[in-house]
Amino acid sequence: MALQDWLEGLYRDHAPALFRFLIRLTGSEADTKDILQEIFTRLAKSPHVLDDVATPRSYLFRMAHRLVIDRHRRDQTRQRYDTLAWQEREPVSHPEPLADDALWIQNALGSSLDALPSEQKVVVVLKVWENMTFAKIAEVLDIPADTAASRYRYALDKLRESLRHLYKDLP
Repeated sequence: MALQDWLEGLYRDHAPALFRFLIRLTGSEADTKDILQEIFTRLAKSPHVLDDVATPRSYLFRMAHRLVIDRHRRDQTRQRYDTLAWQEREPVSHPEPLADDALWIQNALGSSLDALPSEQKVVVVLKVWENMTFAKIAEVLDIPADTAASRYRYALDKLRESLRHLYKDLP
């Protein structure tokens, strides 16, 4: 099979799931597309990397997760310097939105998910949005299934606590 046909088949079979996974981790369509392109560029350069892989989808999810971590580390370093530069210039203000404001709730949920440690966030995304079992998550992340389950439980506890103000104000 020609390399182009192989890549097209791999892309057709796995890109939609990888896109959903990445968009939930990055929150940015541009970053998601960049990482997806990076994955398939690497595969084009080293097509034999999947030769001994039993489940290519798991390998691709693991690759995507590692690229997100790399990008996050790079962005954190850049953000630290940006924050230091603007810290004294911008006053912090947090307007108090209405409890029934759907956009505010959506942002609160997104912020709470983003505030999770990356190892917990990725488990939540794989479990909730990709409907993976803890065994499959363990395979994708190369961790024990019990670790995946405990990260999920800890993440839910943190989400519940950080979103408590949303449901406390509801009638």
